[in-house]
Amino acid sequence: MIKLSRLGHATFETPDLDKAIEHHTQVIGLSLVARERDRAFLATRTGQLAVEFVKAAEPKCAKLSFEVPANSDFAAIRRELQSHGVSSEEKNDSTPGLSKVLSFVDPKGTVIELFRDWSYVGNGQQVVGVGALKLGHVAFLVPEPKVLAEFYGKVLGFRISDWIADFFVFLRCNADHHTVNFIRGDKVHMHHIAYELRDFAHLQTACDLLGQRKTPIAWGPVRLGPGHNVATFHRDHDDWMTEFYCELDQMKDEELGYFDPRPWHQDRPQRPKTWESHQVAYIWGPPPTPDFLRRKQ
Repeated sequence: MIKLSRLGHATFETPDLDKAIEHHTQVIGLSLVARERDRAFLATRTGQLAVEFVKAAEPKCAKLSFEVPANSDFAAIRRELQSHGVSSEEKNDSTPGLSKVLSFVDPKGTVIELFRDWSYVGNGQQVVGVGALKLGHVAFLVPEPKVLAEFYGKVLGFRISDWIADFFVFLRCNADHHTVNFIRGDKVHMHHIAYELRDFAHLQTACDLLGQRKTPIAWGPVRLGPGHNVATFHRDHDDWMTEFYCELDQMKDEELGYFDPRPWHQDRPQRPKTWESHQVAYIWGPPPTPDFLRRKQ
């Protein structure tokens, strides 16, 4: 089975490359490490690539890139993918910090890239903005969440952390409670992107920055149900919902089968489960605003 170590970076298409760079440097707190005419690459303050932006007519998440262990055999992975009916291509990559990648397409049309070898980009300089630690997860609206959950589980080795009823699934590829989410919707659409912060004090700093910039908080601060992360949400330059979060549940020992105990857990121990839809949105905090519930046009 294919084993993924982490979400490396995501590629987003945007009609306004300059606004994308401005938001992600001045608000998210990433640093611009390379720019071409229609592409830009941004990294965290530690020098790990986080996002790529590509100029296009409409905004969307076009690609997710995952790290696999350094000793992974791309030829063996290609055979594994082929056994599931998935065609793949090994190619050189011009992305800063990467060389070779293995590329294929998931059932909803998102390009998936796997990489083994990588290097730091930028110089780890102090940046303005929030200074997010990493790109933590990406959530999508899809017509059939179960189909995507089965693909990511059988083909890419993801484990199910939680379901909300039968319409919202949380999937993990490492200790983090979730790296990708799939939510039932009429068509394929990105729902939100999420950046991890250090702790609650860091989250408060993020709220202060959003306030200074007069960027409305669409929801939060709030402690969510599945994952138990403390989070805030705001809309970015392309009207996408963006989450800042901390204190996400961790399952560091898969054999034990439960998340590391935390005082706010309702179950003891807290194991993966199906939550009832009427009781899980959040544990404390304000209700979602109409702006949060509004779907991106």
